[in-house]
Amino acid sequence: MTTHFFDDTAVLTGRTMRHVTRSLDTIITTAITPVALLLLFVYVFGGAIKHGSVAYVTYLLPGILLITIASGVSYTALRLFTDLQGGIFERFQSMPIARSSVLWAHVLTSLAANAISLVAVVLVAVAMGFRSGAGALAWLAVVGILILFTLALTWVAVIPGLTAKSVDGASAFAYPLIFLPFISSAFVPTGTMPGPVRAFANNQPVTSIVNTIRDLLAQQPAGASIWTALAWCAGILVVGYIFAAIVYRRRIS
Repeated sequence: MTTHFFDDTAVLTGRTMRHVTRSLDTIITTAITPVALLLLFVYVFGGAIKHGSVAYVTYLLPGILLITIASGVSYTALRLFTDLQGGIFERFQSMPIARSSVLWAHVLTSLAANAISLVAVVLVAVAMGFRSGAGALAWLAVVGILILFTLALTWVAVIPGLTAKSVDGASAFAYPLIFLPFISSAFVPTGTMPGPVRAFANNQPVTSIVNTIRDLLAQQPAGASIWTALAWCAGILVVGYIFAAIVYRRRIS
């Protein structure tokens, strides 16, 4: 049964990946907004923002990476909605395949597509002056956190992908996720914010994740923030997966 699941997932992942490679504009579009924000904040606002001694592009990059993921998972919801409306799910139900492999194929495609977008954003940041002396272990930790965050948001994206009534509704859920880094430590230190805003910024998931990635890239001890970041990612992942599984079972029953 396990082999059956992996084989089915691999085949269906190949199908969804072919859809992505045939419309590379989705990956390009996913990267355009974060790159535009990177250029805007570094070259227009960067000189006016007090953030410390490092180059602002280095300070800014962790938050931009999270925005890239939030932008990318909206296409997961869109692809799921399109498959659902096109009757693909009913067709798969009539075939001897593992039912959960359909969702996992979309999740793995989201990981791959987002990885391409993240690499593109990092390359642009390097061209703009981003530098890091972090070692291999620190980079592996950063990659692990980004994968966990992508998985968490992707399973959240599955829910509107299965429940939305329109294409706009399927992808619109990502807008609050894209906006959340703006009320965090991603662009400016939270200490500069008014009291209530600072309290929210310090206690929402993006701040701990951004701070952890920033410390790892700067070769600084991440401290308690890494455990807070991992707890947020794991919590969102578990809740998103449970609700996505419940919605999926109801839709195909």
